[in-house]
Amino acid sequence: MPNIKDDRLLVGYETDDDACVYLVSDQVAIIQTVDFFPPVVDDPYDYGRIAATNALSDVYAMGATPKTALNLLCFSGCMDLGVVRRILEGGADACMEAGVTVAGGHSIEDEEPKYGLSVMGLCHPGQIRRNNTPRKGDVLILTKKLGTGALSTGLKADLLDQATEKMLVDTMATLNKYAMEASLPFDVSASTDVTGFGLLGHVREMAGGNKDVTIELDSRSVPLLPQALEMANQGMLPGGTHRNRQHVGDQVRFDDQIPLALTDLMFDPQTSGGLLLAMKDEDANLYLDAINEEGREAWVIGRIRDWDEVAIRVI
Repeated sequence: MPNIKDDRLLVGYETDDDACVYLVSDQVAIIQTVDFFPPVVDDPYDYGRIAATNALSDVYAMGATPKTALNLLCFSGCMDLGVVRRILEGGADACMEAGVTVAGGHSIEDEEPKYGLSVMGLCHPGQIRRNNTPRKGDVLILTKKLGTGALSTGLKADLLDQATEKMLVDTMATLNKYAMEASLPFDVSASTDVTGFGLLGHVREMAGGNKDVTIELDSRSVPLLPQALEMANQGMLPGGTHRNRQHVGDQVRFDDQIPLALTDLMFDPQTSGGLLLAMKDEDANLYLDAINEEGREAWVIGRIRDWDEVAIRVI
C-alpha cells in the first residue's frame, strides 16, 4: 500500500502496533481499531460479548480509553433474527460495561456469521503505549491465563467439563479495562494484548527487530487455563498454533526440558487474551497487589535482557 505521509498520524500500519493513533491536538489523540471474527462458542450472547471484548482490547493495549464503537455484522438471510439480536445484545452489554457508546454499525448478508466492532478511543499523546519499546531490566506481566485456542478446539470436540467451559467463556469475556486502569500509576515501557499471534508472536513484536533486547520467559510462571495442557497433549490445537510456530519459531530458543505441549500453548492463538505489560521490577509487586485487591490476577512471566543471540529465550 502507498505510504501517505501525514504528520498527525503518530502510529500507522508501518509498525506492528495494536491500533492506529491520530493526533487531534496537543492534548488529545484518537486511537482507532477494528476486529471481527466467526463464532468461537455456541451461545450467541456469549459470542457477542467475547467479540466485542476482543475488539475493545486493542485500545486498552495502547493505554487509551475506548469511547465509541460501531457494530460490524455478517449473517445469513435464513438465520433466526432472535439469534442475531442476542449477538448484538452481548456486544452491547460488553460495551456498556466498558463505558463505550455503540453509535451504529453496518451489516451485510454472508453465509457464515461474523461479528465485531470498529472502536474509537482517546488518549493524551504523551501517554500512548507502544508494543515495541520495552526497557532493559523491566519485568513482563501477563494479565490472563493462556489456552483459549486449545480449549475452544476441545469445546468443538465436546471434551471440556462444564466448569472449564464456563471459565473459558468468562476469561474471553473479561475486559482488559481493569488490567489497564490498574497499570496507569506505573511506568509501563511497552504494552500489547495477546491475541491471534499467540504469546510468543506478541512477545516477538515487543522484542522488535533491531537486535537490541532479548526477552526471557520463565515457562514455569506462564499461567494456563484448566485442561489447556490436557488438550495440547491430545493435539487439540487450532491450525493457527502451527502457523504461529512457523512464523516466529526460528526466533525463539527453548530449554530442552520444556514439554512440547507447553511450547505449543505459547504459540496458541488467543481470543480476547490478556495484556502483556513491561514495567520496572519495583513496580511489579505494587501492580500485582492492586490487581489482587480487585479480585483479579496477573503474573510476572519474564524479563527484558540485553541482546543474547535470539529475540526470545524460554527457560
